[in-house]
Amino acid sequence: MVNLPNPDGSVSAYAIKNAPVEIKKREASGFNRIAYAAAHVVADPFADNDPWLAPAIDWDRTLAFRHHLWDLGFGVAEAMDTAQRGMGLGWPEAKDLIGRALKEASSRDDALIACGAGTDHLAPGPDVTIEDIIKAYEEQIEAVEAHNGRIILMASRALAAAAKGPDDYKRVYDRILSQVKEPVIIHWLGEMFDPALEGYWGKADHMAAMDVALDVIAANAAKVDGIKISLLSKEKEISMRRRLPDSVKMYTGDDFNYAELIAGDEAGYSHALLGIFDAIAPAASAGLEALGSGETQKFFDILEPTVPLSRHIFKAPTRFYKTGVVFLAYLNGLQDHFTMIGGQESTRSTQHLAELFRLADTARVLMDPDRAEKRMREVMSVRGIAQG
Repeated sequence: MVNLPNPDGSVSAYAIKNAPVEIKKREASGFNRIAYAAAHVVADPFADNDPWLAPAIDWDRTLAFRHHLWDLGFGVAEAMDTAQRGMGLGWPEAKDLIGRALKEASSRDDALIACGAGTDHLAPGPDVTIEDIIKAYEEQIEAVEAHNGRIILMASRALAAAAKGPDDYKRVYDRILSQVKEPVIIHWLGEMFDPALEGYWGKADHMAAMDVALDVIAANAAKVDGIKISLLSKEKEISMRRRLPDSVKMYTGDDFNYAELIAGDEAGYSHALLGIFDAIAPAASAGLEALGSGETQKFFDILEPTVPLSRHIFKAPTRFYKTGVVFLAYLNGLQDHFTMIGGQESTRSTQHLAELFRLADTARVLMDPDRAEKRMREVMSVRGIAQG
């Protein structure tokens, strides 16, 4: 039992009611969708650092978590925003992470991995030119390709600040895509995830921005494996998915509507590149196995209960979703503490964590109920909720 706060200010006891989804190793070959989980970074709680100024990473637990995802059949989307990229994790640490993760992946025969390359080492400013942005992208791409890594081409804050219109985006993406060694996944991250990316592609309206992105893809289709859009709108994703060239995949980044987007419709479906898959990996793995076996209803039976949890974790301000992801990793024993780089464990309220716990139970993603309750009691006690 855990004493949890209620929205009205009262406190009531709560006991986990649902047995967790079975955890077992799975092969990606059993899935009929490509599924990347954007993986978080485990902080080192014993480092003598100033968390707001310098990250400290527990490399052993961080890399062990990648093996956890690979064992469940997922690809790893490395050094993305789930890893607090640009929000605590700078490019020097991200570069180190990428090198270490690619080395780990090379030790396995089944490890799919793609790594974020962006411009986050280039601070936006009035003196930043389009050529500066191109060079920044080139520097990070070279670092990933030096390890024979696949590229996820991340959105650029510097480009969003410097671009005067769609032509500047086309100039940057055409130049970069003409140089990459292998087809990339383009990441269109919406302003709900990062306010600095508002107006990306040179248009404030998402549908107008989509036209620009589609023009870039059509002009460089041979160098684009797919696009991940994170706009939290299934209608916009479906609209874009239906307009992509046949050779280009849609990777859903919609942490609100992923189940139905992955299942698809009569005109197609989305693959996945999701931050929520970090938090619900066993359930997502089981669901994808069911879908791959043609058991669509079982897929929905497993995944649909996770959607309210995901919507809660990713609620506005959406950029703080990493706190919920790491909190679930702590409850599930995938790390021994609830400490984050940048001190971002403080970005969500006690009420938020309490509701997350209830929803995680309903979603059947608390993998060891006794451990989860014990750790929840400890967190609640530290936050002023007395435990019996």
